Amino acid sequence: MTNMPKKKSFKAGFVSIVGRPNVGKSTLLNSIVGQKVAIVSKIPQTTRNQIRGIYNDERGQIVFIDTPGLVRGRDKLDQFMKQASFGTVGDVDCVIHLVDANRSVKEDEQMIIERLCDLKEPLILGLNKADLKIKKVSEYVEVYQEKLRDKFNDQEKFVMLPLSGETDFNIDKLTEVLFKFLPESPALYPDNIVSDVPQRIAISDIIREKLLLILRDEIPYSVAVEIIMIERRKNKLTYIEAVILVLETTHKEIVIGKKGKNLKQVGTLARKELEGLLGRRVFIDLNVKIRKKWRDNISLLRDLGYGG
Repeated sequence: MTNMPKKKSFKAGFVSIVGRPNVGKSTLLNSIVGQKVAIVSKIPQTTRNQIRGIYNDERGQIVFIDTPGLVRGRDKLDQFMKQASFGTVGDVDCVIHLVDANRSVKEDEQMIIERLCDLKEPLILGLNKADLKIKKVSEYVEVYQEKLRDKFNDQEKFVMLPLSGETDFNIDKLTEVLFKFLPESPALYPDNIVSDVPQRIAISDIIREKLLLILRDEIPYSVAVEIIMIERRKNKLTYIEAVILVLETTHKEIVIGKKGKNLKQVGTLARKELEGLLGRRVFIDLNVKIRKKWRDNISLLRDLGYGG
């Protein structure tokens, strides 16, 4: 009887990416998946929802959850974002704690580390922005050694890895480590899907990304995009009606810009990207409305896709 070659095991599972705002979580996710599934901006709190990006190869399937940056809760939106971040870590097969290795370990980072060190799941410390001269690695090593103790040297439980989502540095090594941690399992999603973000939220996020790009740091925390209508019309045209929510009259004036310049730029940039995403011509009807205290309106936040 001839020996049959051993069939390679197929693995699949969920991986959560957590960390402070603006450490590069969305950039890393897009780098791993190989295309854009999460919006990217230098402004903190760009990501407000859990974004699933799906990586497939012959070894298996990794479903990544890119969570909002962890912040101290100022309002209901911040509380929803914190819940979205920590709510994933107990239900996944592995957690990546992504840090900017040029930034010191401060109180908010200590809070994250203390929470993660109690996990039973394997933990990867991703020392991001390794394309730059990373200066604070020793601080993270010291804190994790103190918190993890014996687990610090157990590579079945904890791995440190320098990374760069900007230059794809060590991305292959990261997926190699992750597949070691994932269980044998059939695929969780069809292999032609790269994200399970609902279309309405994806469109909203793209419009908001363009807002952040045009406005930069003028009103980064006080805008939201509500999708009122998505309608497929004749001649391969998709009509999108969206409302940009702001807190104050001055914010509305900034978003619209002189003679409507800012709003037109946002619409043009969003339309170009959405036509590539949807494979159809797109018409965007953008309006701006003042909605005071929208960040504390639980019903509205749920309508916008926050908080489950």
